[in-house]
Amino acid sequence: MKSPLLLIGAGRMGGALAKGWLAKGLGPVLAVDPKPAAKLKRLDGISFVADIADVPAKKYRAAVVALKPQVLKPSVSAFKPVAATGILMVSIAAGVNTRFLQQAWGREAKIVRAMPNTPGAIGAGITGLFAAKKAGPKDLKLAETLLSALGKTVWVKRESLIDAVTAVSGSGPAYVFALVEALAAAGVGLGLKPAEAELLARATVVGSGALLAADPKPAAELRRDVTSPGGTTAAALEILLAPEGLAALMERAAKAARDRSQELGA
Repeated sequence: MKSPLLLIGAGRMGGALAKGWLAKGLGPVLAVDPKPAAKLKRLDGISFVADIADVPAKKYRAAVVALKPQVLKPSVSAFKPVAATGILMVSIAAGVNTRFLQQAWGREAKIVRAMPNTPGAIGAGITGLFAAKKAGPKDLKLAETLLSALGKTVWVKRESLIDAVTAVSGSGPAYVFALVEALAAAGVGLGLKPAEAELLARATVVGSGALLAADPKPAAELRRDVTSPGGTTAAALEILLAPEGLAALMERAAKAARDRSQELGA
């Protein structure tokens, strides 16, 4: 029987990882969580302990630390015995850099830092990955396999770029949801009933995302395909693509998210 994967934290993202691993035949999984969701407890191939001190002393294939930064930072030293066994340690905590983790877990710890996003809960996410120096080729391959349970993966060569990944894809789903809210509100302002506007805005964004997934053309080209010269879409895009419009607003928003990610890691 394969040695288990160790999952530290079985909340929304940790639970999504566990489900993905089991669906891909990557189990068994031992999860550390004092209050796991009932749905997770019913899955075959996963068992639970309440505290890291309760983890049996045996070989694990890898450990994924799926804790929020405010939970991980004060408890990080508790996971040093696991890291000391030489297995891959993957952290998905936003803003917690590998230098901090290396200081807590030892200079020889094999660490990969990951930044997934919430669509990973349905296998439609994307995760940015960065490997610290002690992680070897096999560790990188294993990390990619583990995080691909949430969707696509992309590696960055500099850890500072994980903050950019956080700003674009980690926080990005909230930007899209905010777009749906704003588009629906605009529809109400034009006379639609709230339920109608919500349905139209939601279906439009979902359908556009599906088209992006199905058509390899750049987003700019897909946008031009929808835009007839002098038509209704062109009139709207004159507003959105103005110098002070969507691009400038998104740049400011992404920079704010990047800066906050850096502050969390300071």
